[in-house]
Amino acid sequence: MLQVLANRTYRHLFLAQVIALVGTGLATVALGLLAYDIAGADAGAVLGTALAIKMVAYVGVAPVAAAFAERLPRRTMLVCLDMVRAAVALCLPFVTEVWQIYALIFVLQSASAGFTPTFQATIPDVLPDEREYTRALSLSRLAYDLESVASPMLAAALLTLINFHSLFAGTAIGFLASAALVVSVALPSPKASERRGIYDRTTRGLRIYLATPRLRGLLALNLAVAAASAMVIVNTVVLVQAQFGLGQRSTALALAAFGGGSMIAALLLPRLLDDVPDRRAMLAGAGVLVAGLFVGVAVPSFVWLLPLWFALGLGYSLAQTPSGRLLRRSSMLEDRPSLFAAQFALSHVCWLITYPIAGWFGAKIGLPLTFAALGLLAALSVLAAIRLWPSNDRDVLAHSHGALDPAHPHLADAVPTPDGLQHAHAFVIDSNHPEWPRSA
Repeated sequence: MLQVLANRTYRHLFLAQVIALVGTGLATVALGLLAYDIAGADAGAVLGTALAIKMVAYVGVAPVAAAFAERLPRRTMLVCLDMVRAAVALCLPFVTEVWQIYALIFVLQSASAGFTPTFQATIPDVLPDEREYTRALSLSRLAYDLESVASPMLAAALLTLINFHSLFAGTAIGFLASAALVVSVALPSPKASERRGIYDRTTRGLRIYLATPRLRGLLALNLAVAAASAMVIVNTVVLVQAQFGLGQRSTALALAAFGGGSMIAALLLPRLLDDVPDRRAMLAGAGVLVAGLFVGVAVPSFVWLLPLWFALGLGYSLAQTPSGRLLRRSSMLEDRPSLFAAQFALSHVCWLITYPIAGWFGAKIGLPLTFAALGLLAALSVLAAIRLWPSNDRDVLAHSHGALDPAHPHLADAVPTPDGLQHAHAFVIDSNHPEWPRSA
């Protein structure tokens, strides 16, 4: 897997991602401490609102940022967004009011909503070989999982030497280092073949997404992934400390079991996807999530929770990590930022739905019924994915052009048929192909 790091451009981008993730992890710890310092017993409400603001920024800003990504050099855009994030991190230690936290978090997460999809859309351009790109996706998944474990440990170590305000300086340094690494390499910036209005550029990714059958299936899988991960993220502490009567270390161990399962799946995925189609692998992962949620209804003790969380981590990574391959297959180079932004926004809409279900249901009707409710939601999502994503999903499709000018260069190899000029090629939704072929 690590041989992909031999590519200098990707190596610098991967290091930029890792360093920025560590900085973000430090900020997460510091933000919790800052909220408690300002709001005291109301810190939970402050953090809950901050997370809601984060989701709103992700859903609302990502498609707009993608519209500008089409016009700006990618390297310039990524560096500017890293600088914005660093500036916000440096402002946070000076916050004295709760509303200031909310305002800065919105700016920070808006910058992240522009940065992350643009960054993700650049990787398949840097690594055009599908095997290398698959390994890059697995490395990215490993980086996210390791960050969730390493950042709290690093923050705890640093807090023995400095106060929590200084953690924000570490976050700023992380974003500045990320910007420096991005500056150090040349990045591809494919330009649109035609001028587009702001509405077209803002909605293009969403329209491509919803017009592509495999991506409609991916959206359904996103909801299944969100159902399982929301249960883990929201209710692990409730299960471990309230239901089983254990302490914070046990909570950390349970979350580590989930992360460990995700990392194992990420390590195995490159070889697995060499032999198994994306659809089969992702549906299998989602099936593990559904089974795990229903098993959770009757989980009797912490000892049984650990392997259950490990299994959910396996399913989570297996169902989610290959999504970049689907987006890559489903877009032209110039449309990738818009399509990755659509995936970013729509996947966070799914979490915006499942987080409240996991929290409110857990508090109102109990954890067993919450497991069952989220398991049912995940099961329905998997059934929808099976229906929406055809089993004979092919890249090259024969299709007709009834409306396109016969003299158009795109039709140079087409042959006449009763339905219009017909030819076959790797099919994606674009200006020449606004709809998916009905026979596909």
